[in-house]
Amino acid sequence: YGYKDENPRPHYADGTPAHTVSVNHTFRTYDLSAGEFPICTLRPQAWKTGIKEIFTIYQKPTNEIAKMEEMGVNWWGDWDIGDGTIGQRYGATVSRYDLINNLIKDIKNDPYGRRKVVSLWQEADLRETAGLAPCAFLTIWNVRQGKETDYLDMVLVQRSGDMLTASGPGGINEIQYAALLTMIAIHTGYTPGVFSHMVANEQIYDRHVEAAEEMLNRYNSIEDDGKKPYLYVDTIRTTNFYDFTIEDFTMADYQPIKPQLKLELGI
Repeated sequence: YGYKDENPRPHYADGTPAHTVSVNHTFRTYDLSAGEFPICTLRPQAWKTGIKEIFTIYQKPTNEIAKMEEMGVNWWGDWDIGDGTIGQRYGATVSRYDLINNLIKDIKNDPYGRRKVVSLWQEADLRETAGLAPCAFLTIWNVRQGKETDYLDMVLVQRSGDMLTASGPGGINEIQYAALLTMIAIHTGYTPGVFSHMVANEQIYDRHVEAAEEMLNRYNSIEDDGKKPYLYVDTIRTTNFYDFTIEDFTMADYQPIKPQLKLELGI
């Protein structure tokens, strides 16, 4: 339940305006060190593809759709600006400003500093080309001392989120950035700690309401078996952020409710 929009920018593939019901300022937090990994079980999540997309943004950054598809990410085609790219966005911004190398250096050289900010919202980039403005655009990183180990915490700020397809509790965006936190923590020698997620405006599209009601029905029918899904990263082969592949990841005890739900995208 929220407020309805007017004159929406997105539209469906058939040209119909994609209206939404929105809420502002949602916030969720998870302690990865305590086994709290965000992955929704109310429908199957394409978690491997989500992590592969993180590779295309931060590990081998690119804005070329063909390269994304080579890396196993096939959902950016509708945002082609006409030159085979998504514009000066996401991976192109990470590459231009060397954002991840700078983050890693800062964590190693000044662990308790409070300027570990990675922003995909660069005004010069947004003006340079057309393209979808980054949705999940800002991460802030902090090292925290513990009794037995030190932790790396991170908060993700998202300007806008499609709740059922991407930004909601345990959705693709939370899976992706909890995985990113885990990889950077391993690379820099810390224990993955608290991951928090703030969405400034979170929406349910009008053509998703039936699916949302089905997810609520599924939630009310769940029998808790005490098992918590969790993402494990194999560090035997490598601890280097730039060398991780999807084969290094295992999602344990993940048994989502089926069948999958159809969720039409607002483009």
